[in-house]
Amino acid sequence: MKNKRIAMLILEDGTRYKASHFGAKTSSSGEVVFNTSMTGYTESLTDPSYKGQILTFTYPIIGNYGVPYPYFNEKIHKFYESDKVQVSGLIISYYSKRPYHWNMYKNLSDWLEEHGVPGLYDIDTRFIAKKLRKKGGSMLGKIVIEKEDLPFYDPNKDNLSQKVSTDKKIIYGNGKYQVLLVDFGLKNNILRCLLRRNCTIIRVPWDYDFTKDQYDGLVLSNGPGNPKIYEKPILYLRKALKKETPIFGICLGNQLLGLAAGGDTYKLEYAHRGHNQPVLLLEKGQNFITSQNHGYVLNPIKIDREWKIFFKNLNDNTCEGIIHKWKPFFSVQFHPESSSGPRDTEFLFDIFINSIIRKNH
Repeated sequence: MKNKRIAMLILEDGTRYKASHFGAKTSSSGEVVFNTSMTGYTESLTDPSYKGQILTFTYPIIGNYGVPYPYFNEKIHKFYESDKVQVSGLIISYYSKRPYHWNMYKNLSDWLEEHGVPGLYDIDTRFIAKKLRKKGGSMLGKIVIEKEDLPFYDPNKDNLSQKVSTDKKIIYGNGKYQVLLVDFGLKNNILRCLLRRNCTIIRVPWDYDFTKDQYDGLVLSNGPGNPKIYEKPILYLRKALKKETPIFGICLGNQLLGLAAGGDTYKLEYAHRGHNQPVLLLEKGQNFITSQNHGYVLNPIKIDREWKIFFKNLNDNTCEGIIHKWKPFFSVQFHPESSSGPRDTEFLFDIFINSIIRKNH
């Protein structure tokens, strides 16, 4: 980053923030959201759930440990959640110009520039997060570099999975349990969590007709956008619900499973963003801290009577997951595979694998 370039963040309500620029020298438009994590900015920036979004970090220092080297393990990036930066832009308070870490590959600015993503700093990001919180957790916005203006863009109107899902079938591992994983924009840590549990993973595109395949368990990944856009997967799920094969849905996967079961979804007044969302496991009365990034949530009122609420959010009492009363189907709105954390709920992968074991015996 040779010169300090002046740029601007413009929100849809007309608010303008003058800032310093780093990363790619290009303007960008999208949905401005926030994240409260203290570490793990490389994981968040490569999370496909942020596709079409301009991400604001509330933690004041970003870039201090640079970007790790892109190692691969089992065809998976060891430190990233996908193969590229997924966000449309980055907003931070203070950019650390002298990063240091034993595993540093390059600095954050050069990495963003490599992926064509602009960033802004010298902005009060906590004020922006407070403003966004009052507007449903997000607002449309744009990063304007050197008067290169562009229109606002609403990613919720698009099928973003077409941009972030795999376009072919991919096999991972050689484990005992055959798991079909529908990729709506999955985080790599879902793959890691399943591989650690003796699984062979068949990763398929978002619109793949999985009703014709044989497998031990079905996983519906996280992903970006409005769940009601995904009409094909919902139809396939309605067929799958007539069988007994275990199903585990995560984030968007939870919403799609709920829609297939007769429920509805709506956009939250206060979206769930951050690494500190408390949820309650209703059956046992246990509280867990979770990572979340979603503006839509499942309304279970019209859901079939064979289902019940699995988790609920302790901030607003919204549904955070559903579970079938006797079939091995369940889903959660939060991220049990969260990377860089918290990982309090990774045990849900064990519940899924145990349901496969019970079905096979």
